[in-house]
Amino acid sequence: MIKYDLHSHTTFSDGRLTVPQLLERATEKGVDVLAITDHDTTAAILPAQAYIEQHALPLKLIPGVEISTRWESFEIHIVGLAVDTSSMDLMTLLNEQQSKREERAKEIGFRLAKRGYEGVYEQAKLLAGDAEITRAHFAAALVERGVANNIQGVFKKFLARNKTGYVPSTWCDMATAIKAIRAAGGISVVAHPARYQMSNKWLRKLLQEFADAGGQAMEVAQPQQAPSERQFLGLLSREYGLLASQGSDFHYPMPWLELGKNLYLPKDCQGVWQFWEENEEC
Repeated sequence: MIKYDLHSHTTFSDGRLTVPQLLERATEKGVDVLAITDHDTTAAILPAQAYIEQHALPLKLIPGVEISTRWESFEIHIVGLAVDTSSMDLMTLLNEQQSKREERAKEIGFRLAKRGYEGVYEQAKLLAGDAEITRAHFAAALVERGVANNIQGVFKKFLARNKTGYVPSTWCDMATAIKAIRAAGGISVVAHPARYQMSNKWLRKLLQEFADAGGQAMEVAQPQQAPSERQFLGLLSREYGLLASQGSDFHYPMPWLELGKNLYLPKDCQGVWQFWEENEEC
């Protein structure tokens, strides 16, 4: 059976493994098909393709990206899979997203400095290196300063809504992200739909509007997930005519989350990989 992991991150966004480290780990864990889906950038894709070819890794790479969007009062992440990374439509959107990410980061740094945490923006930029700066880099910087024990603690104390370092995002809307992904020949996927802390009524509204805007798939399976949640998401994928995806959302090794771990779809779900398999046959 083919092992798919269609959601992962590298040091080009907020992952902690370099491209070679991620690819080698995926191979070690028996992943057959891996999608790299960094936040608002596809910078890891060409190096990954080159590394796989150079080292003859038994791994199929699916070019991907995870785009942050705004829907109602929620930040919804849309994963693009099997995208053409040379698409001008997609690159234009990602450049706009990166500019918004930088502006937001500067404002987070300004607000933290006003509360006595000076230089956090510069520290976060240093941690990000050549990658797109994310709130995770701010969290890591504050952990280094000892203001919280872990990244989750920093988010809860400083970066969550109504906290000192919270800055509302100005991301594109869902329809814009879906349009850019489709223009790049890819398939759009609602990422981790159970994580948005919304009622089932709102989740159904999200999926309906996503589908109406041309969205094609949703993540159904993740490693750390109750069986009842997986079954429910599988039911929703069938109800709204969406293909089902699976992915670890891997950022770094953790005891309870690993590349390719516990990833399988409920019965009667149609795997998102049918999309590129059908395209390859054409």
